[in-house]
Amino acid sequence: MKKSLNRRKFIGASLIASAGLALKSNKIWGAPNYIPSLFKPNSKINGVQLGMITYSFREMEDQSAEATLKNVLECNISAIELMGDVADTFAGAPKNPINLRKYYRFMRGNMGGTLTQDQKNEMKEMEKEIKAYNEIKSKWRENSSMKAIEKLRKMYNDAGVSIYAFKPSRLLGPKNTDAEIKWAMLAGKTLGASHVTVEHTKDEALTLKLGQIAKQLDVFVAYHGHEQQTPVLWDTVLKQSSNNAINLDLGHYVAAGNTEPLQILKDHHKEIKSIHIKDRQNPENGKKNMSFGKGDTPIIEALQLIRDKKYNFPATIEYEYETPENSTIIAEIQKCVEYCTKALQS
Repeated sequence: MKKSLNRRKFIGASLIASAGLALKSNKIWGAPNYIPSLFKPNSKINGVQLGMITYSFREMEDQSAEATLKNVLECNISAIELMGDVADTFAGAPKNPINLRKYYRFMRGNMGGTLTQDQKNEMKEMEKEIKAYNEIKSKWRENSSMKAIEKLRKMYNDAGVSIYAFKPSRLLGPKNTDAEIKWAMLAGKTLGASHVTVEHTKDEALTLKLGQIAKQLDVFVAYHGHEQQTPVLWDTVLKQSSNNAINLDLGHYVAAGNTEPLQILKDHHKEIKSIHIKDRQNPENGKKNMSFGKGDTPIIEALQLIRDKKYNFPATIEYEYETPENSTIIAEIQKCVEYCTKALQS
């Protein structure tokens, strides 16, 4: 395996490269709308597909499929994990009355323990509104088809962006009907995704059912972990169905206190469908989300391991650290992309 770069030099080189990328992106988007043939991104580096989850854009004002695609292209990403709300809106779902940007900020504050009691109360009210909205959207979905989903895939593919994973909006839970679950999986498959992702759960009856339906539809369900991740977290779901899989989050895995984060990649590379890349501190240092290269997550080493061992799964950048006052979400994601690119080129 090639030697890892010194972190300080590595970060400096990444910042310089990202500045060049920003100039390129701004020039491209000076043109009226996007022209598919004008700028085709390529984030497959030395055999490793660098991707990103569109959740990274959650605090941006425009959440449309078109704006999301523009953002992806500005970050020079050619493959993504698509959030379900983007697909739902494009397909004509009833408009969500909840301010999701505010809700996501509350979620982050709640995880960090910084919410006031009034904010916690407001968040609970928002969750009630979200539940009511999901019931309305469920009725809409009964009469929706995959035609709009096919158009969405074509729009992204024409621009040079493939969709390898799909995270449906609250459609893979214990209260969802089989029809809703099948809709979510078929939507993912129609988008071109090999797998749908969902939060890991202890509900073994649910994970068994999801695995069985996924097998019928020839798609995979990859279970995403947070700080409950351990080397044995996925043992049960993997035994239940050959179509149950892993969506490892490397940053959360480190924050959970696991001391050998590279080992799980080695042990489960055949069951992993994609991993999330973020930089978090270990418990001794505070568990905070950090800019890439500043935390305790071995991002460079993990990417080089995937490259050198020729593991066949994408590395999904998930932007979660707080945006500096003198920067933007897009600029920070560009830095993350360049950091990962340099790792794979070294």
